[in-house]
Amino acid sequence: MSTSKSSSAKATGSRSPRRRAREFALQGLYQWQLAGNDEAAIEAHLIDCEGFDQADRDFFVGLLRGVLAQRPLLQEQLQAFLDRPFHELSPVEACILLGGAFELRNYLQTPYRVIINESIELAKSFGGTDGHKYVNGVLDKLAAEIRPLEVAAKRQARERTR
Repeated sequence: MSTSKSSSAKATGSRSPRRRAREFALQGLYQWQLAGNDEAAIEAHLIDCEGFDQADRDFFVGLLRGVLAQRPLLQEQLQAFLDRPFHELSPVEACILLGGAFELRNYLQTPYRVIINESIELAKSFGGTDGHKYVNGVLDKLAAEIRPLEVAAKRQARERTR
């Protein structure tokens, strides 16, 4: 996973602690997926990385451990909205989708649009050229299933403003 884009973004200092935590969690999930490192080794490595002190540590740990613990369920839920088997996704987009799905299921206090937008930004920074469009489409459909009342209320609010 290339970190060149994130290095320049880190220099700006404009990212929130939660966004930084999501970036580190993505890096950890990527390490887990490609190298099979365990969560303790991943956490120890990432906590020592430059810029981690500006991340929300508790949120990072919750995301990383939560995704790894719920991965089979998350993959199953995501698969319904994929156009190919989960294992055929690019490793970066797969990790972003797992993180977004985990947040949608477990961080109900965070609006679903925030979670999707954060996932899109991760895909723009770390994923392939149009990966962000794929992430957006999949998570938007998943959100409608997991959070139907919130999604319906948001759509009704948009309709009223037209």
